[in-house]
Amino acid sequence: MIECVEFIYPFQIEMIIKSFYITLKEENMSRTVNKVILIGHLGDGVKMHYFEGGGCIGRFPIATNESYTNKQTGERITSTEWHTIVVRNKAAETCEKYLGKGDLIYVEGRIRTRQWQDDSGNARYSTEILATDFTFLSGRREGMEARPHKEEKTDHESIPAKAAATPNMKEGEEDLPF
Repeated sequence: MIECVEFIYPFQIEMIIKSFYITLKEENMSRTVNKVILIGHLGDGVKMHYFEGGGCIGRFPIATNESYTNKQTGERITSTEWHTIVVRNKAAETCEKYLGKGDLIYVEGRIRTRQWQDDSGNARYSTEILATDFTFLSGRREGMEARPHKEEKTDHESIPAKAAATPNMKEGEEDLPF
């Protein structure tokens, strides 16, 4: 807080401004955002890695496309960017079970760059997206169920729709509540 004084020397103003600037800079640094939103197609299946403690990690690549028209030639240009998505534990198992090459997925997460050494001892870097939320956007594939458990068909589900209509209704009429 700045105190009211009768006279402020120029060096005091400079100190106050520097102090205020440093405070603002520190506050802004603590309010950064690391958020990624992607919609793309899987380039390969989910590769799983299991740990001794029971946890697991799944990794899979997704491709996002950007299209634009070259103004000079009028040619449509599409560029593809590949992203490595990392999912953990139950989410990884779900992705492994339901995702395959070519499937469309919505991913929210954060960027992480990690350093590792290759077989030659050279430092290598990988940039990955740590998924915090995802939604499968492709239609259901064979083997995917809408419900977590399989239920037996009841008798009325196996009857064709025409035969299940009430006898008082004419063909083409529907029994709608509105």
